[in-house]
Amino acid sequence: MKPQILLIEDCAVTRFGVVRYFSKDGYQISEAGSLAEAARLMVEKRFDLIIIDINLPDGNGLDFISAEREAQNLVPIIVVTGAGDIPLAVEAMQRGADNFLTKPLDMPTLSISVAKSLELGKLKRQSVARKRLEKQQGIFFGVGPEMQEVQQIARVAADNGHPVLITGETGTGKGMLAKWVHQQGSRAPYEFVELNCSSLRGEMLARELFGTQRGAYTSADQDRRGLVDIADHGSLFLDEIGDMSSEVQAQFLKLLEDKTYRRLGDVKLQKSDFRLICATHRDLNALSAEGVFRQDLFYRINLIHIHLPPLRERRDDLMAIITYLLAQLGSTEQLLTDEVRDLLLSYDWPGNIREMRNVLERALLLTPPGGMLRQSLFSCINGGQRLPQIPLSVEPQTVQQVETAHIQAVLAQHGGNVDKAAKALNLSRATLYRRLKQLNQPTP
Repeated sequence: MKPQILLIEDCAVTRFGVVRYFSKDGYQISEAGSLAEAARLMVEKRFDLIIIDINLPDGNGLDFISAEREAQNLVPIIVVTGAGDIPLAVEAMQRGADNFLTKPLDMPTLSISVAKSLELGKLKRQSVARKRLEKQQGIFFGVGPEMQEVQQIARVAADNGHPVLITGETGTGKGMLAKWVHQQGSRAPYEFVELNCSSLRGEMLARELFGTQRGAYTSADQDRRGLVDIADHGSLFLDEIGDMSSEVQAQFLKLLEDKTYRRLGDVKLQKSDFRLICATHRDLNALSAEGVFRQDLFYRINLIHIHLPPLRERRDDLMAIITYLLAQLGSTEQLLTDEVRDLLLSYDWPGNIREMRNVLERALLLTPPGGMLRQSLFSCINGGQRLPQIPLSVEPQTVQQVETAHIQAVLAQHGGNVDKAAKALNLSRATLYRRLKQLNQPTP
């Protein structure tokens, strides 16, 4: 569908020529002979481009341009003026017009100007949308002492280029904090490149990180840049670095030590000046002790450590977080009944902030505008979803009994799903199976 164009011109002959010419190309042209008529049309529909004369029967086109720009209207504006009005046209550009042409109009020249102005308008809208999205992806640190400490460390991290390690359960906002650290630092104008290490293994992960040289393998028909190269001068965010394979760990350690690397299949050394930010829900210290994660790599990435506590340990922050998320979703906490508020505050939120946002967004989608959020909309967290409590026993329990009860409770909470239970327990799937076998528990 061709863009909608509004032509504001008091000369009927000029209007006829413009409409006839652009209609052949499929453009939708709306005509206005005055500013009042233009205002009426702009209420009725949205336009992608405005072509306006300066001298109009009921006003000046310059004032129209100023008013549109003060209202944050990003629609491109092309000014049409007589040859003697060039100083006015220049003033129009200063007030926010995108281009000006003199009469009599040359239609091919106008067509080129329209195409360029439409492209410029598209880029402006994309830029504004990107900035709005970045603003929405801000992070709320909360008011509790734990998160105030997190904020303090995060600000220190943003002010320097040392590696940052962010730990915490799934859904606590590690990726959002990583992006915040990047955006607050001196590398913000450059790329923020992210990669989840659990999604790729071995050589596939190495290819993604370091890139490949043409002919390195059968289907490598051209040179391919790696994410390390793309992150040059910016930040490289490696999520779930605890899942990085041992062979890639060795290559990555060398990169951290001297900032040089080789593409797969290449002998030439490449350089990249990037800032490293890592995240994981696993205990890297324990993995290092088990020999799964290189201890020397752990020391290199653990210079600045930020731990994000789960929501169940941030009870004092829950209402503030709920209010913040509702505001991000375009709503307010006044929509919550006392029953819903009590339910949200008593839930353990095993999926943390990600789960909370999804639950609130779903409830808002199913609520009429201005309506109260009903308790029935929160059935997904109402009843049977809180962490089962280990029953207290009069008889003293052994460590093995307590561990068995806890594993059983977490498995029950996740419906017997071993993957989810392992993540909640901060264990690998293999480790959980091994524990179940040691405790003589049936494996799901």
